Amino acid sequence: MRPVYMITGGITKFAKAHPEKDFRLMVKEAFDYALADLPGLTRDQIDGSVCSYFSDHFTRQLKAGAMVQDYLGLCPKPSRRIEGGGATGGLCFQAAWEAVASGRMELCLAMGFETMSRVNTWKGNEFIALASDTNFDYPVGGFYTGYYAMMVQRHMHEFGTTTDQMAMVAVKNHANALHNPYAQKPARLTIAEVRAAPMVATPLTILDCCQMSDGAAVAVLASEEAARRLCSTPVRITGVGSGTDAMRMADRPHGAVILLPHESPEEYRELRYPGVHSFRAGRMAAKLAYGMAGIRNPAEELDFVELHDAYTSSEIQTCEDLGLCRYGEGGRFVASGAPFLPDIDYGLGFSGEGRWPRIPVNPSGGLLACGHPVGATGLMQAVFAFWQLQGSIAKHLGDATLQIPGARRGLIHSHAGTGTYITVSILERG
Repeated sequence: MRPVYMITGGITKFAKAHPEKDFRLMVKEAFDYALADLPGLTRDQIDGSVCSYFSDHFTRQLKAGAMVQDYLGLCPKPSRRIEGGGATGGLCFQAAWEAVASGRMELCLAMGFETMSRVNTWKGNEFIALASDTNFDYPVGGFYTGYYAMMVQRHMHEFGTTTDQMAMVAVKNHANALHNPYAQKPARLTIAEVRAAPMVATPLTILDCCQMSDGAAVAVLASEEAARRLCSTPVRITGVGSGTDAMRMADRPHGAVILLPHESPEEYRELRYPGVHSFRAGRMAAKLAYGMAGIRNPAEELDFVELHDAYTSSEIQTCEDLGLCRYGEGGRFVASGAPFLPDIDYGLGFSGEGRWPRIPVNPSGGLLACGHPVGATGLMQAVFAFWQLQGSIAKHLGDATLQIPGARRGLIHSHAGTGTYITVSILERG
């Protein structure tokens, strides 16, 4: 297995709708941006691609990845499609990593898109719900807001998590997105506004939920030799991990907590795990990625995290799964101010509980504010992590506010279903 680097990337603006663009044009715009940002790279040098999109239903087109490959002028080079629910983009990124790490390719394009505006919102939610068990969960009204409402209700019952702590996640991510021109829904919010928004599934209001979107993103991964030749500021992918769990939550057995290097069994002697409050596959993905990257304590060794915040509650849950805080502490972790950027005024008062080092979570704005065109989302995270580690946020966003000074190591995280597929990838500067 050889070293793999990311050398360029591009995204389109995520939006509620891009009626003037089909999926091929959106991917091409992101691809053209990536090529323009690395003048020495041409399409002829790319050995093949991996294409990610979640649902054939949104495009009403099977094998859409082959159509994108043709539109980009990459035929007859190899390509394949990756699909894995909300983790589709993260799985695509790791599949491209595998193509280069194995020696099959020197340069691999990871590209993803979704055009969710082509159907009504209720129909889009139905398509997304098909990523639950259609024999058991789906027939009894299994839409994802219902699943996540149930999970956070249990989190609140077990650990004392509050709706105000959830609202702080929405305030943070929407405020971060005010400095991200690619984001779908930047906004300055208050806790009261989040809680007063229309209720979707108690306790989740519409501002606790991410938005369906149109958008595309691409990342180009390269071998060490190709990266040295083409890019002066490559970013190395030092850890990859993934986990899988049963589709039905009722089928998930209880057992011992999957421990990260900085944890001990005594910490969780009384915890019933995973319950419906935690994502066992997320823990497995984190453990494998940390092991590969040599990370012992993620809260101290990571400079930022871009995680899959489809709901405010899932950001809290995922901070625990990733070991940024202990299980049960996710709400207090948020309330302490630890995952907030230091130079943005969020209009919040923090608890002052200082047990956690500051580690910005979703400086891009996350899914809550950027939107969630499913096949593109995990790749958008990779592009933002790449720009952070290059120190080029100001160049690409026209605003340096979201740049984390001296960032050397970041994490990206993709999540599908109720934690059925989860990926974690670690990126490091140079």
